[in-house]
Amino acid sequence: MAENPPNIRPDLAPQARFGEQPRSSQPTLGMVSLGCPKALVDSERILTRLRAEGYAISPEYTGADAVIVNTCGFLDSAKAESLDAIGEALVENGKVIVTGCLGAEPDYIREHHPNILAVTGPHQYEQVLDAVHAAVPPAPDPFIDLLPATGVSLTPRHYSYLKISEGCNHKCKFCIIPDMRGRLVSRPAHAVIREAEKLVDAGVRELLVISQDTSAYGVDIKHAEDRGHRAHITDLARDLGTLGAWIRLHYVYPYPHVRDMIPLMADPTSGVLPYLDIPFQHAHPDVLKRMARPAAASKTLDEIAAWRATCPDITLRSTFIVGYPGETEAEFQTLLDWLDEARLDRVGCFQYENVDGARSNALPDHVPAEVKQDRWNRFMEKAQAISAQKLAAKVGHTMDVIIDDIDEDGVATCRTKADAPEIDGNLFIDENTSDLHVGEIVSVTVDEASEYDLWGAVNAR
Repeated sequence: MAENPPNIRPDLAPQARFGEQPRSSQPTLGMVSLGCPKALVDSERILTRLRAEGYAISPEYTGADAVIVNTCGFLDSAKAESLDAIGEALVENGKVIVTGCLGAEPDYIREHHPNILAVTGPHQYEQVLDAVHAAVPPAPDPFIDLLPATGVSLTPRHYSYLKISEGCNHKCKFCIIPDMRGRLVSRPAHAVIREAEKLVDAGVRELLVISQDTSAYGVDIKHAEDRGHRAHITDLARDLGTLGAWIRLHYVYPYPHVRDMIPLMADPTSGVLPYLDIPFQHAHPDVLKRMARPAAASKTLDEIAAWRATCPDITLRSTFIVGYPGETEAEFQTLLDWLDEARLDRVGCFQYENVDGARSNALPDHVPAEVKQDRWNRFMEKAQAISAQKLAAKVGHTMDVIIDDIDEDGVATCRTKADAPEIDGNLFIDENTSDLHVGEIVSVTVDEASEYDLWGAVNAR
């Protein structure tokens, strides 16, 4: 059973990209960035500060004076990946500084890797810089070490993540993110807009809005208005949409006020893509209650119907957990039946895992591994069939796509407005691509579809 390509896990971000060469004798650091897009933004901020102090960034262990590993602690499997990455960096380089979500557990890290230089927690930028200064003193050259206004980016030039807040006020029993990253802290709206303007001025064609809870943006600062911009997600989306880039919203909880954004998505001139990434997690009210999630799956179906009535082209992406403690076969069947009704466009699913510190660990009736695997297979089979039907209906349609890559054989890998980078499918163009360029938005006609991907031909320009 194929996964929703390239990976359905919500705790992964695109591969960080490095492209510069250090000058002779320049202090150089390596960076391993694990975890979600929010962690990738943290890595970008750390590297921007370091580049401003004269450090070069190496894509190789052997070319670095020390290595920073930005870790993930979302799941036990993610923790294991982080420990493996730390171990690899120690073997290949020897000087390792650890930061990120797993850094909130320094004793746990040092128990496995006692020889690391330092450990800092998530978004502790100053402590990371202090650790770097102690390990590799800076040697800036003010005539050479100049930064673009956008800072260091670890994504391709034509799209960028835009973090609007940190932390989360939810208390989901399976999640420890609030323990690691704290409660909701929203950025002032004018600061978000200013960053977005700089990114668009530098050539970014798509802004991916991220946070732990995008719908709650501004709640902690009472939706304050400053310098003409109000800290509310609907207002922010509207303001961002005026900048001329695609605006894609991630991690949106289905609060009632989300419906106010749907007219923006229905308006092709607004710049806000008809795309919502909403973590439903399950559909049975008893499972949602055990998760400490809002238990209103039937009302959610009504909301979905209302969204589609206003914006027929809206793409809905979500992630789900199967095998949550206590999940019965009847509860799982409710989820499958709900999926039949909801007919979501992009669906990811992962099997429940215990996470050290999560309250769900103490729940009774944990589901056996083989049952979790069977339910995952059945869930993905249904989701794949729905995706195949939805994509087949797009054949013959004309749509705009953004070009992410053109390989040596001339095949262009693109995304439609319905596809977020790295987590959704692609549209491929394999003919007449010689005059296309990465980052360009072009019109295509879809001529073929599979379970997750499309193929198309470029329309006359």
